Amino acid sequence: MTSAASTHPIADLAAAKALGTAFRSAGYTENGIYRLLGDDAYSTERNDAPVEARRLPQTQLGLLVRAFFLQLPLSRGDALRALGPSGLDAVQATGLADLGAELFPHARVLPIGKVLLASDGFSRDGDDPADYVATYTPTARVLDSLTPRPQVGRALDVGTGGGVHALLAATHAGQVIATDVNERALAYTELNAALNGLANVESRSGSLFEPVGDETFDLITCNAPYVVSPERRWAYRDSGFQADELSERVVREAAQHLAENGFATVQVSWLAPNEDAADERVLAWALATGCDAWILPTLATDALEHAAEWNSHLAAEPEALVQALDEWLQYFDRLGLRWVSEGVVVLHRQSSHPPKIRIDPVDEDDLDDAGDQVLRAFEARARLAALPSGTRLLDEEVTLGSALRLERELEPDEDGGEPTIAGERVELLEGTKHAVDATDDALEVLASLDGRPLGEVIADVAERLEVSEKEATRLQRDALALIRELLELGALRFG
Repeated sequence: MTSAASTHPIADLAAAKALGTAFRSAGYTENGIYRLLGDDAYSTERNDAPVEARRLPQTQLGLLVRAFFLQLPLSRGDALRALGPSGLDAVQATGLADLGAELFPHARVLPIGKVLLASDGFSRDGDDPADYVATYTPTARVLDSLTPRPQVGRALDVGTGGGVHALLAATHAGQVIATDVNERALAYTELNAALNGLANVESRSGSLFEPVGDETFDLITCNAPYVVSPERRWAYRDSGFQADELSERVVREAAQHLAENGFATVQVSWLAPNEDAADERVLAWALATGCDAWILPTLATDALEHAAEWNSHLAAEPEALVQALDEWLQYFDRLGLRWVSEGVVVLHRQSSHPPKIRIDPVDEDDLDDAGDQVLRAFEARARLAALPSGTRLLDEEVTLGSALRLERELEPDEDGGEPTIAGERVELLEGTKHAVDATDDALEVLASLDGRPLGEVIADVAERLEVSEKEATRLQRDALALIRELLELGALRFG
């Protein structure tokens, strides 16, 4: 059997288009795969595949999932049943599989939203070649989830890999440029565009932003090899840049290539001498762009944990692992930086007000699709910046932008009386799922929002609660602070 990563995909446009048609006609979608393999289907790893295959029915969809989701061989007869004669020809013409007595898949094909993504698929750890093309990784999902998706004219995906972010952008952009230094990655991008019948994706070879010169874009995405590493082993992981220089460059150049009112969503990492100064560098990068910025850290570790995570492929080779850890920690010692953070920086190019920067950590495991929330957040921040003073917010109409949960924590009274309120908060039930502390009265105002000017809602709540004039002033202050915070998070919107 030929190694999946040793073959070069072929962007045979006609064959790829026919193959995409065959997959879609069989119901090869996210819902179709979840229906067959359950809610954890996309967490499947290579060693799980033989077990998961036993759950599959001998249907056309089941056979396709076995071959191209689990990357297991099919008999020639089953391959014919799964793909039909034209599909069988197409899968060979694209180089995604070899066909003899059995069909051996070289690639994994994942439905991601409305697109199909072919890649090298399951990693073989240390056996992956330098030009290995990864699939829809956890970091790719985070970047996808935090990318705003308005209709735009031109989009750019930097360090495109298999092209997933370029493909997703192509569904709401007139033209998409995808760049990468890895020629196999660009070959996959071109094949994937054809697989999805997308004629608006152009691949360009080169490092980061070099292939686009001085061009500007309405949307930029980037999941380039941001890992801080002393190695140059894999194109998808190791950039060859010193320290976190690649990430700094990505943030700076993304801002330079943004058109007015454009957005950039970039996955990066940044270093610090210690945990207390964890975000100073990324804050400085964002400030220097002149853009509004939302920094969303997803992970923060010390240098040892960082080195161990990115060398986990050596777990079965103790001596090699010890050597790698020594090399990585010596590298961090030379840098004088021992704390590593990862996350997404969202930039918005606008000239209407001085740049505003926020930093809000997110839990990547809880993260949902937050693109609409990100749009609401930046729109609200621009509107807030245009208000003459905080009190003018009272004249604005504010409504819910996403589902919220209002929580109240109660503690029992030691003497058996009424429980005391220990704390209240608001939790976003979708998107970034941030939580915000609040007072009881401010929650009452939040629950009363009905599209009227905010001042009227606050006055009605104060009257209903029969508070004193002093308490009414405090209620208004607390309510305005909560409303402003939730607007900036995109949980609320202006009416």
